[in-house]
Amino acid sequence: MTTARKIGFIGLGVMGAPMAGHLRAAGHTLFVHTRSKVPTALVEAGATVCTSAQGVAQRADIVFLMLPDTPDVEKVLFGPEGVAAGLAPGKTVVDCSSIDPIATRGFAARIARAGCDYLDAPVSGGEVGAKAASLSIMVGASEAAFERVRPLLALMGKNITHVGAVGDGQVCKVANQIIVGLNIAAVAEALVFASKAGADPARVRQALMGGFASSRVLEVHGERMLKRTFQPGFRIALHQKDLNLALQGARSLGMALPQTAIAAQLMQAGDALGVAQEDHSALVRVLETLAQHALPGS
Repeated sequence: MTTARKIGFIGLGVMGAPMAGHLRAAGHTLFVHTRSKVPTALVEAGATVCTSAQGVAQRADIVFLMLPDTPDVEKVLFGPEGVAAGLAPGKTVVDCSSIDPIATRGFAARIARAGCDYLDAPVSGGEVGAKAASLSIMVGASEAAFERVRPLLALMGKNITHVGAVGDGQVCKVANQIIVGLNIAAVAEALVFASKAGADPARVRQALMGGFASSRVLEVHGERMLKRTFQPGFRIALHQKDLNLALQGARSLGMALPQTAIAAQLMQAGDALGVAQEDHSALVRVLETLAQHALPGS
């Protein structure tokens, strides 16, 4: 086991709580803060609850963030009683949230002026990956900072890649969300098409799993669509946010992302239909509405 370290973790939601739990289970001293109630399991495991993000940063040497969106990260870092107010030179901030790459580089520059390192380390794998410590983690950082934090990341994920400089991890995560979003839309279209054409969508999915169309999305989310299990592992609202980041980035780069724009509009339609807080596999509800045809069991 690595030497026990003083670790802070801010943001203990669906994914943050199990991620923090893995760090504590490995024997690290854990200081936590979240805007809602700290999960009982973490308290029972010995985590110290702090009343502010500043308090976490004062006590910990390395502070992890797992928050919903760019404004949340900015507020936790630089707002009243924020992380920046509790930092001292030599400490490290690791943001595992999925946020704007350009804003990330600005945050990193401000943290660097305090004599601290900043890593953007967004994750992919959802609640299942967070609980199983099998997340894919895409890191933007200096080589030295990455190597220093890598043993901690390895407690939460399996596929850990140093993508490049600060901000590049967020760029990679946006690319990931483009691919996943388009795949979910494609699987939803295919299953609704097959069903409306009179075929059994479950058997169609089974057949496709053995061919070139096979994918993790078809395997996991295709099953969710058929079984109507839409409790959120990753909400439509969050995926919509990520695709909007992709489109904002494309505008700043002077390029087009036509398929991403369509997927973002489907996510927006999901919001309009009232399913934004459901799992992103519930995007199938949008395709069912457009086709005026529901999958069996709906």
